[in-house]
Amino acid sequence: MSKLIEVLTKDGSYSLKSISFQENFHSLLGALEETKIKFTAPSDLQRFKGKSLNVLDICFGLGYNSASLLDELIKQKSYLNLFALEIDKKPLEYSIKNKSFLKLWAPKIKKIFESLHQNNYFEDPFFKCKILWGDAREKINIIPAANKFDLIYLDGFSPQKCPQVWTIEFLSKVTEKLNPQGYLITYSSSAAVRKTLRNLGLEIFSIKPGINDCGFWSQGTVAIAKFDKNKLKLNLNFEKLSVMEEEHLLTKASIPYRDHNLNSRRDDIIKKRLDEQLLSNLVSTKKWRKKWGMTKSAFKS
Repeated sequence: MSKLIEVLTKDGSYSLKSISFQENFHSLLGALEETKIKFTAPSDLQRFKGKSLNVLDICFGLGYNSASLLDELIKQKSYLNLFALEIDKKPLEYSIKNKSFLKLWAPKIKKIFESLHQNNYFEDPFFKCKILWGDAREKINIIPAANKFDLIYLDGFSPQKCPQVWTIEFLSKVTEKLNPQGYLITYSSSAAVRKTLRNLGLEIFSIKPGINDCGFWSQGTVAIAKFDKNKLKLNLNFEKLSVMEEEHLLTKASIPYRDHNLNSRRDDIIKKRLDEQLLSNLVSTKKWRKKWGMTKSAFKS
C-alpha cells in the first residue's frame, strides 16, 4: 500500500499521513481526542455494561476506534464480538510497535492487536475479534448474513479522497448489517453521506461539537434505523440536524457517490458525481455556504 508518514497531533497522540490519499488519518488537533469525541462518546457504551455487543469497524486503520472501544468494555466488563475491515496492514504494524500508542490503553489491547496482526483473530472469554484484510467492498460479503451489529464505525478517508466506501451501493450493504436499534457512527458530516443514509431509511443525527470546537458545526453523524425518541433527551453527544444542516441536504453537495458494481476506481466515482452535479437543478453549495457564512474548511461534501 501507500507510504505513510508519522504525525504527532496536538493532544500528544500519534497518527499517520497517507501519501497516496494526501490526507491524515486523524485531525491534527488530536488522534485520541477525535476518537473519543467522534466515536466512543456517541456510542453510549454504558448501555452494554455487563452485556454483550456486536461491532463492525470499517477502515480499522491504526485501530484507535477499536482500541478505545475495547478499553471501555474492559472497564465495564462487557462482552464483544468484533469484525474489522482494513485494506492495509501497515497502520496496525505501526500501532503495535508504538509505545506511546500502547500506553493509552489497558495492556490487554496490545495482546489483542498483536493477535489480529499475526492471526487475523483473537478470542478469550470476553472478546471475540476478527479482522478481514482487503477491499471493504468485497470483504463485507464474508461477514455471515446473520451477524447484525449494535455499532458500526465508518472511518475511511474523506469522501472526496476515498469515495469507494461512501457510495450508495456500499452504504446499502453497511446499513443491512445494522441492528434496528444499532448506531452507525462516522466522523463525516458530508451532505452526500447523510442524504444517502437518510434515503436508505435511517434517522440522521449530528454529533455535537465540543466546547473548544467553536470552528466546527458538527463532529460527525450518527444514523439509526429505529430510534426511541424518548431516549434522545438523555444523549448529550448527538442531536437532531439543525436548520442549516437540513438545508445542506438540499444542495448539490447532497448528490450521492455511485459505484454500481462495487469495483469502480476512485477517479471514476468522483467524475460520475461531478457530471451529475453539473446537470442538477439543486441549490449550489456555494450559495448555501454564503447564506450561513460558512467556509470550505468547515465541512466536507
